[in-house]
Amino acid sequence: MAKFYLTTSIPYVNAPPHIGHALEFLQADVVARYERLREKEVFFLTGTDDHGQKNYQTALSLGKTPQDFVDENAQHFEKLLRDLGISHDDFIRTSDQDRHWPVARKIWRELDAEGDIYKKSYRGFYCVGHETFHPESDLVNGECPDYTGKPLELREEENYFFRLSKYSNALKEIIEQGQLVIYPETRKAEILAFIERGLEDVSFSRPREKLPWGIPVPGGETHVMYVWCDALTNYLSGVGYAEAGAKFQKFWPPDLQIIGKDILRFHAAIWPAMLIAVKVPLPKALLVHGFITSGGKKMSKSLGNVIDPFDFLSRYGRDSVRYFLLREIPATEDGDFTEERFVLRYNADLANGLGNLTSRILTLGEKYGREIALGTSDLESVINETWGRYETSFERYQFHEAIGAVWQLLSRLDAYLNEKAPWHLLSIQNEEGVCDAIGHILSSAVIALGNAGWLLRPFLPDTAEKILSALSLDGGAKAPWQEKKAKLRKAEPLFPRLEK
Repeated sequence: MAKFYLTTSIPYVNAPPHIGHALEFLQADVVARYERLREKEVFFLTGTDDHGQKNYQTALSLGKTPQDFVDENAQHFEKLLRDLGISHDDFIRTSDQDRHWPVARKIWRELDAEGDIYKKSYRGFYCVGHETFHPESDLVNGECPDYTGKPLELREEENYFFRLSKYSNALKEIIEQGQLVIYPETRKAEILAFIERGLEDVSFSRPREKLPWGIPVPGGETHVMYVWCDALTNYLSGVGYAEAGAKFQKFWPPDLQIIGKDILRFHAAIWPAMLIAVKVPLPKALLVHGFITSGGKKMSKSLGNVIDPFDFLSRYGRDSVRYFLLREIPATEDGDFTEERFVLRYNADLANGLGNLTSRILTLGEKYGREIALGTSDLESVINETWGRYETSFERYQFHEAIGAVWQLLSRLDAYLNEKAPWHLLSIQNEEGVCDAIGHILSSAVIALGNAGWLLRPFLPDTAEKILSALSLDGGAKAPWQEKKAKLRKAEPLFPRLEK
């Protein structure tokens, strides 16, 4: 069985999860579920980044130990994964001294053995927001290029450094030649331009007297590992790189790593350079997603436009939130989320669309009162076309296009029923030939809706199983279920209409 190793980035736990975390988790979950449907052995890793100055400072400000603080917040992220129905296989934490620390320390020693770790004094502008130093040439109006409006700290300290500059040519070559594929192409162009400007060596440690919360540097116990050698190695920890046993041999390298656009440089430059240095195979692809705004503006508590994923999940349900984020927001672009847009999309596509169409077909089946022999379908060409568009969209990780293809199938199915009007035939179904005509129409409808249900399994897993169950179709097998009989079962409405 072919394997598929998939990772998300690991978020800082200095604050509760926001809707952007939900988007990344969902994108990864859709890929994992899709690859499982393709009968691959999937290993899906996520987790949390527990170290770093943000977590340390926030814990102290709350009068808590850093460990207690990150333990509490990690639980919020695990709850979000459960509430969203994320099908991850493992959850790694960088404060895990048994599973993660040995891997980070092993990588450090291997980099050191290659001569790629050295110590020097450094003076630069430090952004606590994403735990990185910036050369003055990177600043935008004196501020961090990624966290505008956030003040920078001018720091001077002695740190260990990684010789990133040594790998400029190698990185450029692997990205240009597609050894590391980056989706979308605009992000590939962005990282190549960044490398072309010249890579500088990066800080790999912080003095323990200034930041005691972290993994002690091997042989340099007065320092702790900086975020890149610590957090980026989580992907190796999840598959047991310390022992490099059967699990590592089976799943490494990652087939896809999903990250936000603000950490592209770290994942497309520092991370692969580290792997090149220690002679570990590179990830095959990076999928880089955008940000979510609210009402066209960056989310801010002061503006009152922050979207709380737990609130939406509790009020509207798991699959409706999954649908909006995956349909409304293109996978590699920024997208906007407001409650008004959410309700409009819910009512138009879920309540009036999928929910109403499913209810109509189940009601027709109940009135027909017989098992439906599934045979040929009048919508076969439409179904085949949908499968083609769906699979092509997944090849490019364009989830909104894949789910859009399913909705086009549903629209064609709705038009087919309106054209055939089987409800008029039901009143005379005892007449010769009429019963067979109704059966053929319902067979076409059941096969089309069953295909839609199967295709929706990565996106709306709960809804898909309800549809397949109501059609008495086996959700574990690929459509079109020819030569089977379906007895339709009336079900509760999938998506009750929302009133504003």
